[in-house]
Amino acid sequence: MEKVKKHETMDERLNAIRAGVLGSNDGILTVVGVLFSVAAATTNQFAIFIAGLADLVACALSMASGEYASVSSQSDSEKVAVETEKELLKTDMRGQHRCVRDFYVERGVSEKTASVIADELLQKKPLETVLSVKYDITLGHYMSPWSAAWSSLFSATLGGAFPLLTLLIVSGKYQFIATIAATVVAVALTGFLSAKISNGLVKRAVIRNIIIGLITIAIHFGIGKIF
Repeated sequence: MEKVKKHETMDERLNAIRAGVLGSNDGILTVVGVLFSVAAATTNQFAIFIAGLADLVACALSMASGEYASVSSQSDSEKVAVETEKELLKTDMRGQHRCVRDFYVERGVSEKTASVIADELLQKKPLETVLSVKYDITLGHYMSPWSAAWSSLFSATLGGAFPLLTLLIVSGKYQFIATIAATVVAVALTGFLSAKISNGLVKRAVIRNIIIGLITIAIHFGIGKIF
């Protein structure tokens, strides 16, 4: 019987954070894209706002449902692996022992010592051991689709609200300049957070996100002008 989950693992927390960063970035870029494409075709402020708001809602729900479906598939795969290993522990203990032993041998432990370690681990925590060795899964800890979905929904809404609210608050000739500036700040922030979470290159991530944001604005503005 699986143990009750007492606390979230690092992977579970990072999964929700990852979904949030992606949702935020998507919300910013899709909303600002729609705002500029519609603004290039009409000066009607209400039409621009409604288009941006509709896209914000659609984007947030789309990101949330996509994360839910994706993480649900991963969680289901993990649960199938658990059931498979339960059966193998009953029918092929020798093979399970070999897998655990080889796992430690590959990491520099002598075969004799690795065999002793495998004996002890499989005696005390057989299912937890094979799941950790074979799949890097912690028993009872599965990726939560709801956590990822809510994180993505909230972040996409918050991210898309940046350019939309800026367009509403600032009026006159500086309206679109302010919206571009708000977009640059927002995508730079998501680039910074994503780099920090993944231990990546912060400067490169920020610059990359800003360039992508500006290209998104240019493309959508051009499409609006053409049509």
